Amino acid sequence: MPAFVARYATAFAEVVTAAHLDTNALDHQLTDFLATWDGSRELREFFVNPAVPNAQKVVVLDKMNAKLGMQKELRNLIAVLINNDRIGHVSEVAAAYRKILQEQLGIKPAEITTARALSKEERDKLVAEVGRLAGARIDASFKLDPAILGGTVVRIGSTVYDGSVRGRLERLKETLISS
Repeated sequence: MPAFVARYATAFAEVVTAAHLDTNALDHQLTDFLATWDGSRELREFFVNPAVPNAQKVVVLDKMNAKLGMQKELRNLIAVLINNDRIGHVSEVAAAYRKILQEQLGIKPAEITTARALSKEERDKLVAEVGRLAGARIDASFKLDPAILGGTVVRIGSTVYDGSVRGRLERLKETLISS
């Protein structure tokens, strides 16, 4: 990730915090913009084309904004990225901003791997338990891996909690071998 990505993300997070903006609404607007961005190769090519004047790109941005309804701060971030020829990195800036915001809000991302699909109720209970274990609010992503046989594997940052059947069997094997 280029160093400038973190600078833009940090500056945007500071603007959002200082203005006490609704981060959920802003996140939905950012998601809508990124979906439009990712969904149109022609749009991406237009915005990153150095032959197209930045002023023309901003006009197109404002036409998009009429439909997307982005808050002025988000619109301004994208316009700054355009004017500084960094718009091609908008997805990276968005990801870095979201990471900074989660840290500010005390939310930790967690990857939860299970052997089978879980119901919404099971997911909610598991996320609550992981949150208690981590001592923080959790932003969980779920993954299926039948190879773990049963139980769960939770990764929060670099810490892994392995409560899988496969993990238990491997630990038992190590204990038997070392005895």
